[in-house]
Formats: sequence, structure tokens, C-alpha cells
Amino acid sequence: MDIAENVREGLRSVKANLLRSILTALIVAIGITSLVGILTAIDGIEYSVSESLSSLGVNTFDIYSKWNRNSSQEGVKQKVFSNITLTESQKFIDEFDYPSLVALSARLTILGEVKYKSEKTSPNVDVRGVNEEYIAIKGLNIEQGRNFSTFEIQNGGKVAVLGYKLAVTLYGENPNPIGTQVSFRGTQFRVIGLLKEKGDLSENNFDNMLIIPIKVANQLAAGEQLNYRINVGIQDMNQLDYALGEATGLMRKIRQDDVGQENSFEIEKSESLAENLESITNGLRFGGFGVGFITLLGASIALMNIMLVSVTERTREIGVRKALGATTLRIRQQFVIEAIVVCVMGGIGGIIFGILIGNLISRAMNITAFIVPWFWMFVGMMVCIAVGLLSGYYPAHKASKLDPIDSLRFE
Repeated sequence: MDIAENVREGLRSVKANLLRSILTALIVAIGITSLVGILTAIDGIEYSVSESLSSLGVNTFDIYSKWNRNSSQEGVKQKVFSNITLTESQKFIDEFDYPSLVALSARLTILGEVKYKSEKTSPNVDVRGVNEEYIAIKGLNIEQGRNFSTFEIQNGGKVAVLGYKLAVTLYGENPNPIGTQVSFRGTQFRVIGLLKEKGDLSENNFDNMLIIPIKVANQLAAGEQLNYRINVGIQDMNQLDYALGEATGLMRKIRQDDVGQENSFEIEKSESLAENLESITNGLRFGGFGVGFITLLGASIALMNIMLVSVTERTREIGVRKALGATTLRIRQQFVIEAIVVCVMGGIGGIIFGILIGNLISRAMNITAFIVPWFWMFVGMMVCIAVGLLSGYYPAHKASKLDPIDSLRFE
């Protein structure tokens, strides 16, 4: 009897004891469902949060003016660095040739008062000057209208994009501000865009923000020095350090920093959220794997018990096989394969149910992406085979050691 015949015999045995085999496979399926289901849900959560964090600038780094402390150490006054200017910022954008999006922004005020006809806001509006890449790199979505054009940014067009909360304050519920005029500091702005509501999961209050072209913000500053912030976004997270190095070298050249001297500006990676996410999801995976392992341990014990019962019931059959020339190896192999067949059946069902349940859990948390965890499917099948091998070996070993004469006498 070769291995193929043993597999066929295993399938015949499963068919002959269909109810018992189904119940045994269900035990394994429940274990695999818990394993794959939990890990699928975790992958769904990670995918959703990664998408959200990507829109919050995870694959970005910022360049901004160095903060000058008015203090001295050991009688030596600290060096004072000049702020990054609009000209320097624009030169960086023009010369930085690494594939990326480069946004430029400057906060004009956080105490702005915006008016529309007879309506006006409280003096708490964040007014910010930006370039045409700012909305995209911050992951903001336009609900109505459009983004700034390059022409409007370069020529200082009197146009504006409103945050959703700001629009509701000025226009009421279900605002439709496109084409209307709002005023700030005596300057009229034509509204060309309305941002989709962002909510609180952001580093800025985008919903209560008036966004205008960077040149207009510079003009409205009336000689006040603005703090310009360059935000560089790249698609490949693995190339972040390389892009950061290129940007550092270029900005040092623009700022004319001497060799060996510290940077006259700050440059900061925005990856701490991604690192925290990875740490949290790894912990969740470890816990989920632990729960699934304990469930599978119970399934393996149940499978071993059923296989021992099967050996006892088929003692005469084993005697006949040995009398016909079946070796100890073939008898052991037959029962191990039967156990693996039952486990694989349960494993396939468990993987299907696990994927469905995991995605249902994700959907219940408003995660729309459908996750197919290929890696965990492979792990689940390997675990099934391992469970079948370990659970079936002892009963198979016991069956292979039976004496053929005593087996034939067994009632």
C-alpha cells in the first residue's frame, strides 16, 4: 500500500464515519476560525489605520525654522538662526528633484475672524497660506469645488478653500459656498473649494480653517515674519531616510550652512505614529495567535481521543491488513494520513469562516476594505497539518504495534 492508496483509504474512512469526521473537522475548524478570524480583523484594522495615518503625513518629513532660545550656557550665548524665508522655501521646492510632493504652508493667525455678508465667525479661525500641493499632501478631500491652481498660487489670486465647520458657521447646515465672497482683514476672497469634514483625527483643526494662497498670506502679514513650513511627502516609506538626506543637503546649500556646522533649520520625520502602530498591531497579533493556539490545542486533544477510539474500533481491520502483509510503517502512515485529512478538511472550512468573520468584524468597525490574509491562510494550513501529524501519531503508533493474531481475535 503506497502513500496515494493510504490517502484514498483515509478519505474512505472519513466517508464511512461521516458524522464523526464532520464533528472532528468542526473542532479543528473552530480553532482555525479563531486564529484566522482574529488575525484577519487585526490586518483590517492595521490597513485602515495605515490609510488614515498616511493621510496624516506618516510618509513625510517637515523642514521649518529652528527655534532660538534666549538663554546661555556657561556664559556662552547660543547662536541665533534666522527664520526660513519665502524665497528660500520656494527655491527648495524648485530645486528638490527627488520624486515627491512638496507642500509649503505658513500660519497667518489662529485668531482670524471671517465674514460672509452679515454672518461672521468668532475670532478663532486658523488662517493659513499654502501652495497647490498642501491639500493633497495633508490627505484632505474636496467635497465641493476644486483645489488651487498653480497660476493662482504663483500670482497670488484672491481665492480661498474653506474648512467644513467654518462653512457651516457662515452658511448654515448643508453649505454651498462655491462662488461666494468671504472677507478676512478687509480682503475679499472668492470661495473655490469646500473641504470634506475631517474630524478630530488630525494634527490641525482643518475643519475650522481658511486656506489661501501663500503669497496672499505673506502680503496680509504686513511685514510680520511668518514661519514657513515645508512638508515633503514620498510614496515609498523605505526611501524616507534617503529623501531626507537629499533634502538636508539641499537646504544647507540654500541656507549657506558651513561644513561642520549644525543645521540652521529643523528637519523632522513624521514616522512615530507608524512605529507606534506597528508595535500595537504586533502585540495584538501575538495575543490573537495565542488565543487561536489554545483553541487548536483543545482541538488536537479531541482529535487524538477520536483517533484512539477509531483504532479500538478497527482492531480487527488492522489485524487483517497485517495478515495480508501490511508493514508497521504502512499502518502508522494510514492513521496519520487519516488524521491529517480530517484536519485539512477542518482547516479549509476554518480559513473560509475566519476570513468572513474577520472581515465582518472589520466592517462592524466601519472598515470597508476586504482583507484576504494570504500569509495567515498559509500559516493556518501548516498548523492544521501539524495538528493532524501530532494528534494522529500516537494512535497510529499504537495501531502499528498491535499483534495481528490478537487483533483478529478482537470482538
